[in-house]
Amino acid sequence: MKELSFLQILKDKMITPVFQPIVSLRDGSILGYEALSRGPKGKFESPVALFEAANTHDKLWKLEQICRTKALEAANELQIAGTLFLNVNPNIMQDPKFKTGFTKAYLKNYDYVADNIVFEITEKEAVDNIADFRKTVDNYKAQAYRIAIDDAGAGYSGLNMISDVRPHFIKLDMQLIRNIDRDATKHSLVKSMCDFASMSNTLLIAEGIETEGELLKLIDLGVHYGQGYFIKRPLANPTPLDEAFLTIVKNANTKRNNMPGVRISDVTIQSICTRLPTLHPKTSINDVHKMLRDKATLPGYCITHHNDLVGVITRHQVHAKMSGQYGYSLYAKRPIKQIMNTSFLAVAHNTPIDEVAKRAMARTVDQLYDFITVTKDQQYLGIVTVKDLLETTIQIEIDNAKHLNPLTELPGNVLIERELESCLHNQRDYAVLYFDLDNFKPFNDLYGFEKGDLIIKLVATIMKATVSKEHFIGHIGGDDFIAIVNSHEVDDLCQMMLTMFDDAVPQFYHEEDVRRGFVTTKNRHGIEEQYPLLTLSIAGIVNESFTTTYAIAEQATALKKLCKQRPGSNFISTHHAGVLS
Repeated sequence: MKELSFLQILKDKMITPVFQPIVSLRDGSILGYEALSRGPKGKFESPVALFEAANTHDKLWKLEQICRTKALEAANELQIAGTLFLNVNPNIMQDPKFKTGFTKAYLKNYDYVADNIVFEITEKEAVDNIADFRKTVDNYKAQAYRIAIDDAGAGYSGLNMISDVRPHFIKLDMQLIRNIDRDATKHSLVKSMCDFASMSNTLLIAEGIETEGELLKLIDLGVHYGQGYFIKRPLANPTPLDEAFLTIVKNANTKRNNMPGVRISDVTIQSICTRLPTLHPKTSINDVHKMLRDKATLPGYCITHHNDLVGVITRHQVHAKMSGQYGYSLYAKRPIKQIMNTSFLAVAHNTPIDEVAKRAMARTVDQLYDFITVTKDQQYLGIVTVKDLLETTIQIEIDNAKHLNPLTELPGNVLIERELESCLHNQRDYAVLYFDLDNFKPFNDLYGFEKGDLIIKLVATIMKATVSKEHFIGHIGGDDFIAIVNSHEVDDLCQMMLTMFDDAVPQFYHEEDVRRGFVTTKNRHGIEEQYPLLTLSIAGIVNESFTTTYAIAEQATALKKLCKQRPGSNFISTHHAGVLS
């Protein structure tokens, strides 16, 4: 059979769309699908071959148009839910035919709206005019389309593209993901991208995940989404995700959520527990002595009977009994139960490590450095050494200190992101409060940065004084703050903070400005303008159902915009009827 030519394929529109899921690495839910294209069997089945031929024949626009149309038609026919990711050449986006063709009316034909479409722009393609391209991208953003930078890490201009475009998503190239669980350099690069994403409100998608090891490492690093053959191959008719994959994601996140987080009190002793072999009470002391001699790193043993913990024996205790002139002859043949310690420190698996540390340090001097036993359902689970306990506690404090805002000493964006992820993952009763100062720039310009810093510290002080210690407060940056509290106390708490702020603000102004109720300073165009005194706006997201922290931030932005339109200090929330359509 004669091989079909590229031009014949193009003329007959012989393109088949396939869809690959993009999946949350937090809970396995499907964010959406990337639409990919395949040609007919043979030379042009591969998308690489198709697009190379399109370039050769100067038919790139035509091929992309067919691919997009076929993808939208198939997605509509298959009733594919969620977000649809469409690949677009950055230079094609600026083409007048694309601008006039890809409209909301066009999307309506396929039952799609703009905010369900993400344009994937590959960084491998050089942009002819970056200034014009930025305007084009901003235009699409204004219409509610979202933007993804594709193949990040595959080219040399990626960072420039990211900083110019400010995308909603960054897709990490598969070569950066390949063997990331065994490559320290790739691990460090992706970790830095995770930190950047947290600070810039960008979502990361790891492409080309092919092994369980890669998946687990990406979950551990905090990458938001993933796609690849290990999750699901591209299919013309997508099928549900495999239960085995979902179980891996669930188990990995359960483990991650038990590891160091925002507060030491959030970390349970189980997360650093090591399960070691146990002894039967009748094991001879001489056998235990030999085992400890052969395994020099063991701190000792737990003694169990039917998995019930009945005692512990430390290396020091065994050595003390077996040494001396008569030690061996007296104790060698006796069972270990005769010398085991039955007054030992045992803690439940879900005990916070700060509480364990306090109890460990409260022991008598002779037991101060003995290992701690961990139980679950009152049965042996494992042990934790004092060394591991102290090292973990110190490391959490160091990690947290690195992510504190230096001005307010409140958690910054990395820890804020982690706390929000915890809210989404655990689906707990919560309210997220976003704080923003009104007219802060004019105050800063007129009174100087030192006084501006005092105002920022004032907000932090008020938050620390009013939000209880078991809840979370953080400093996003500049004059933006966040608090995560119980939903039932939102109204009273916000009113209290607004009152405290309004009462304190006048002392930061000259008396004359306070009497007038405004200040006069130049705006950004150099023209003098009157500005009201500082006020505080609080936007509250109360018990809303979200799948991503990005969605929470989007809702908060809309609320803050409404709140700031009102005069004076105000609080507005999704809990108040009629706030948002």
